[in-house]
Amino acid sequence: MDPITQVALGAVAAQAVAKPGTQRRAAVAGGLGGLLPDADVFIRSAADPLLFLEYHRHFTHALAFIPVGGLLAAAVAWIVGRGRWPLPSLILPAAVGWATHGPLDACTSYGTHLGWPFTDERVAWNLISIVDPLFTGLLLVGLWRALRRNRPTPSRRWLLAAALYLGVCGLQVDRARAAYALTIAERGHSPAGFEVRPSIGNNILYRGFYEVDGEYQVDAIRVPWTGPAAILGGPSHPALDAESFTARYRLDARQRADLERFRFFSAGYLIEDRRFPGVVSDFRYAAVPDSVSPLWGIDFEGLRPGEHARYRTFNRIDGPQRTRFFRMLRGDLDPAPGP
Repeated sequence: MDPITQVALGAVAAQAVAKPGTQRRAAVAGGLGGLLPDADVFIRSAADPLLFLEYHRHFTHALAFIPVGGLLAAAVAWIVGRGRWPLPSLILPAAVGWATHGPLDACTSYGTHLGWPFTDERVAWNLISIVDPLFTGLLLVGLWRALRRNRPTPSRRWLLAAALYLGVCGLQVDRARAAYALTIAERGHSPAGFEVRPSIGNNILYRGFYEVDGEYQVDAIRVPWTGPAAILGGPSHPALDAESFTARYRLDARQRADLERFRFFSAGYLIEDRRFPGVVSDFRYAAVPDSVSPLWGIDFEGLRPGEHARYRTFNRIDGPQRTRFFRMLRGDLDPAPGP
């Protein structure tokens, strides 16, 4: 999730296990523990633009790395505190903060290597968006109240409230999946599976998609807190024909390997982006949940032999997209546009 939420959760969780009177040091150590796993974003290479895709949410997010991460975060907290707090007293809150990071990321849809080094599976429970103001707000209130009273009780209460909110998100996802499964059956489609993922900043509007006969179908699913779910019929788009694409762009061994790396990262949901020649995009994500306008992809246009594919982002959201998103969020269920 976003850094503010990770810091807040790490700090509140550390406060919840801290002794009375030690809430400030617990918040600092736990907050750093909640933040520092994302230092993996600095694992980059100018020669290999896709390297960071392999290591973000990787070993630093694994459950097995928590003891090491806790020690690292405690050392950083000791430095930040200029030695005012004994280093041993920082290890537990730092480890608790670090332990919150991977599971929280796994609650989103991006995919997290919780089981490394025992498995390469990317865990994604699809419970919550990577940014959710309500969830973050509950944590920040708990953090502030615990600091103000210098007692762990407020952090425990608000941590419980945040956990209950995650439970509500889980119920919302289940409702969205049930409604979408019924719609798929009514269409007479029999996909091997389907995905339902929350859209940005809420637990009401979801993106659903699946593959049938070589085409990806995408739909927006609105699940109000009260009342029935509604499906907005969206467009379809051909899945990537990797063999044809490889031949047309004359990809060499390195570039074919890049395509395979991106396929693993994208869980196989790849399309040849109609907006940009030579770009293969990750179909799973879009700013508007019923659109075929992916947020990132890799670019093979004009590559020299032996050159890696370029990573590209398309995350600028224009006015019409914002308007459509909020209309759907409010319940204005107009038909979805074409791709």
